[in-house]
Amino acid sequence: MYADAETIRKILTQTGDTWAVVGLSNNTSRAAHGVAAVLQRYGKRIVPVHPKAETVHGEQGYASLADVPFDVDVVDVFVNSGLAGHVADQAVAKGARAVWFQLGVIDEAAYERTRAAGLEMVMDRCPAIEIPLLD
Repeated sequence: MYADAETIRKILTQTGDTWAVVGLSNNTSRAAHGVAAVLQRYGKRIVPVHPKAETVHGEQGYASLADVPFDVDVVDVFVNSGLAGHVADQAVAKGARAVWFQLGVIDEAAYERTRAAGLEMVMDRCPAIEIPLLD
């Protein structure tokens, strides 16, 4: 319902290659760590966004989206649903072109606000699962 095949393909192939991964840290047991590695293998530049601002997978981290000193194309959200709407609003303010809420991250009001602001959006899906299916 919140992730049609056309939108998924567009975000993964046409929206741009700079992905801010919100919630990405050096904790290798977290899903964000593995998903970011997959995105890199498919040619995406990942930008870790986490309060610790750690360098992850060789990329400088930032404490918030607002701290990222360059444009991002897609904001990939690995925070719980209660915080995800705020991140989506930050993505709109940052000028991102798309927002991707990971598996289990659902906020219908944020989806509607983000789409109304003109951004593409996918919710409750994982790009690391979807991107290999495009081959």
